[in-house]
Amino acid sequence: MSSISEDTDPSENRAAARAAVASPGQTTPSPNRVTFNRLELNRILNLYGRMVADGEWRDYAIDFLKDRAVFSVFRRASEVPIYRIEKDPRLARKQGMYSVITATGLILRRGHELERVLLVIDRKLAVV
Repeated sequence: MSSISEDTDPSENRAAARAAVASPGQTTPSPNRVTFNRLELNRILNLYGRMVADGEWRDYAIDFLKDRAVFSVFRRASEVPIYRIEKDPRLARKQGMYSVITATGLILRRGHELERVLLVIDRKLAVV
């Protein structure tokens, strides 16, 4: 017989167990991480969806690290990313916290606004 009632959420029990294991002097058990907010992620995923529809991109990965957030774009899942869209808040007052980096490490564009930085890979229809 289980001591857990049916109306309790199992995730609450795991959270309580993690809090009990954490050291008493520590207020937050999880480290701070840089993340993309909802608007940034929406803009990036809109671009990603258009490129997938065009058949140019096939996979992506998102990494939330202590010092930066990275959205990597792949042509195939087994390759290195063709582009990395990075958000590094340490550069916010300098060159801008957003950057687009190629597979070779070349920084294509860096800036303070995500919209303007993504224009380097957001190809518009051109009249031929």
